[in-house]
Amino acid sequence: MQEIDAGAWNRLAGSNSPFLKHEFLLALEQSGSVSAETGWQPCHLAVFAEDSKQLLAAMPLYLKNHSYGEYVFDWSWADAYQRHGHAYYPKLLTAIPFTPSQSPRVLADSPERIQALMPHIISAVMKYAEQSGASSWHILFPDTSASALFAKAGLVRREACQFHWRNRDYQSFDGFLDTFSSRKRKNLRKERADVKAQGISFERLQGEEISDAIWDRFYQFYQNTYHIRGQHGYLTRDFFRQIHASMPEAAFLVMAQRHGEYIAGALFFEGAESLFGRYWGASDDYQNLHFETCYYQGIEYCIAHQLTLFDAGAQGEHKLRRGFEPVSTESYHWIQEPAFRHAIADFCAQEIDHVRAYKEAAVQQLPFKRPDND
Repeated sequence: MQEIDAGAWNRLAGSNSPFLKHEFLLALEQSGSVSAETGWQPCHLAVFAEDSKQLLAAMPLYLKNHSYGEYVFDWSWADAYQRHGHAYYPKLLTAIPFTPSQSPRVLADSPERIQALMPHIISAVMKYAEQSGASSWHILFPDTSASALFAKAGLVRREACQFHWRNRDYQSFDGFLDTFSSRKRKNLRKERADVKAQGISFERLQGEEISDAIWDRFYQFYQNTYHIRGQHGYLTRDFFRQIHASMPEAAFLVMAQRHGEYIAGALFFEGAESLFGRYWGASDDYQNLHFETCYYQGIEYCIAHQLTLFDAGAQGEHKLRRGFEPVSTESYHWIQEPAFRHAIADFCAQEIDHVRAYKEAAVQQLPFKRPDND
């Protein structure tokens, strides 16, 4: 990223996704969180005008030797390759590392520009795949702005489901709860009361309000989330140091306190219209603390700041009964080997039926009032 002008990149990226910002992607690389050594070799695509060298289009791109940190699971595809004596890795990936958030993946100043350049972009990626020995190219969590172009190019479409909160012009958190059935409204209020009864309070901190000591404490919480599963967090401490310095206006911490000490924290990023909850951790297990810190504090922020969408991260059926609605996500896949391409296309076509049935069933678990209840 340091070879691409930050202003030119950000002009194409827009303002709604903080994860597309040059500063965010650069921090991943310069902090050592993303590198060839960690299995994420940056090889971003940039299209320049021949005459002026103006950046016309760009696309995040990584050469990967594993499938960690992606949230679209293709381990079974890699196993199938291995069983048949083929190498699945390296592969090419267009995504935001460790960030299952929908946003444009091909960046340009207009849809017409993307449409004109897309055949050349796809051709360049496929050529690079051959040069680098990549088996495939995977585009994860794109928004729908280029879906038709990916499909037209013959990429295999895969569908999945996440849970997002929508701000339906709520004036307060109680106003949001008024849309719940009485029993589910009572349950959520009890969760919030449980946290308060444990003597836990919250601070929202941004920019210079976040000292190095607070970042250090949050980083302990973040790593603890992985340590309890016998893993290590993908992000280095220096990543948080860099985003604090380079994009302080786009990120804030919600820190939970008990008896004067921080016991948990969650990091949020804000776009022009959306809030994104990403990293969280705690020093110990406190009843309902995760829901309050990661969900209810974020919902309150969205209502207060009139943000329309809250994306609190991938997966999590427990979000449903807290008012997060199921939404479809996409990914697109180019598989170089024809036999595997056909098999994966068949798999994805069958999987879509299951995903859509799951989404329909999930809607029935939402807590909102229906005509037959209050």
